[in-house]
Amino acid sequence: MASRKKQIVVSVALLVISTAITFALYLNRPPAKIAEPEYQPISVDVAVAVKERLRIEVQAQGTVTPMQETSLLSEVNGRIVHTSPSFAVGGFVSKGEILVRIDPRDYETNLLRAEAALKSAQSNLAQEKGRAQVAEREWQRLPEGSQRSQEAKDLYLRKPQLEQAQSQMLAAQADLNTARDNLERTRIRAPYDALIRDKHVELGQFVAAGSPLADIFSVDYAEIRLPIPQSKLAYLELPGLNEKGKGSPIDIYTDVGGEVKHWTARLHRTEGVFDERSRVLYAVARIEDPYAVHDPDKTPLRIGTFVNANIQGKEFDGIVTLPRYVMRAGNNLWVIDESGHLRNRQVTLLRTGGDLVYISEGLDDGDRVSLTTLDSSFDSSEVIIESSTPSNMLGKEDRLMDQSGKKDASKVTASVEPSASTEPSAGAEPPVGDSEGG
Repeated sequence: MASRKKQIVVSVALLVISTAITFALYLNRPPAKIAEPEYQPISVDVAVAVKERLRIEVQAQGTVTPMQETSLLSEVNGRIVHTSPSFAVGGFVSKGEILVRIDPRDYETNLLRAEAALKSAQSNLAQEKGRAQVAEREWQRLPEGSQRSQEAKDLYLRKPQLEQAQSQMLAAQADLNTARDNLERTRIRAPYDALIRDKHVELGQFVAAGSPLADIFSVDYAEIRLPIPQSKLAYLELPGLNEKGKGSPIDIYTDVGGEVKHWTARLHRTEGVFDERSRVLYAVARIEDPYAVHDPDKTPLRIGTFVNANIQGKEFDGIVTLPRYVMRAGNNLWVIDESGHLRNRQVTLLRTGGDLVYISEGLDDGDRVSLTTLDSSFDSSEVIIESSTPSNMLGKEDRLMDQSGKKDASKVTASVEPSASTEPSAGAEPPVGDSEGG
């Protein structure tokens, strides 16, 4: 019993001592300090807006076709007795060159007969003229009372016979011309400088009038039909109905043996109507001397080649060019105000294309646009500018260099494949789609 009481006394004493210690610690506690939250401004890179004068190039694709193509047919019957050494598929022929010669002997004989018939008709006409003159003198000697009607006078003066002789001479002359033409038609000539696409006859073969001999096409010019969507017509200076050949210059390029080759063409005309199915307007580009006949150092552009085309468009003033990834939904972007805070700014796009957007309204010279992708929760946040670059210097090498490496500071391509390097970072709002500007 005494042991239990002792345990209770010890427990109570320990409880009192611990309570006293706790109370003493509470009374001697240090004063509490509330730490203010520390705000760290966001670091961003900015582009300083610079308005530029730019030409928007419209990109299209098409196949090279000949400007002129002709199927040569035989106009006379006969056996082929001669062909030109160039008379082969892929052979080049000059204007006026004889490609095929048909046996001319029958036609030479017909020509001799026609010449003889003409001389006979001329002799007959001369005789009739002499007889008419004799009859005229005899008529003058007749007494006045013996002269009868006008019909009798014409018959006496041999006018019908004279007219018949003249008609026979004209018919003989026509037969002579036909004989000469038929003889000339035995020699089939190239109507222009051409390349032979296909041939249908060989030496020694008999051909009839209308038989196909060869298919040729002109090498002076080639044409390319380029489909232009309605949405891109506003960027081009299309030639009018009376302005053929006065259109914009076009850069034609394609891969030749692993190397991109370029040719210069010109927008010659449009076909004037929209395609009912695709709703595009076909513009026709024309390129001079595609086979480099007059300039052997130039790479030939062969018929049937599939090519890309950059059509020089209109000139636009006051355009700000920025990377496409800076755009947010609704054509918005982040602009840094004078106090260094992020502000949401809506802009008007002339158009978007590939890695770039072309802004026509909403930005002034000197506006600072954030190049760092941030979501909408950072609106009005204070920022620190890490780097500042004029907008016309962003991606300068890419903008100055077209697909071949040619430089042109006044041109930008309006239709380019998007780059994988412009994907938005995690948490950022997606960029706008490839759409036309307002």
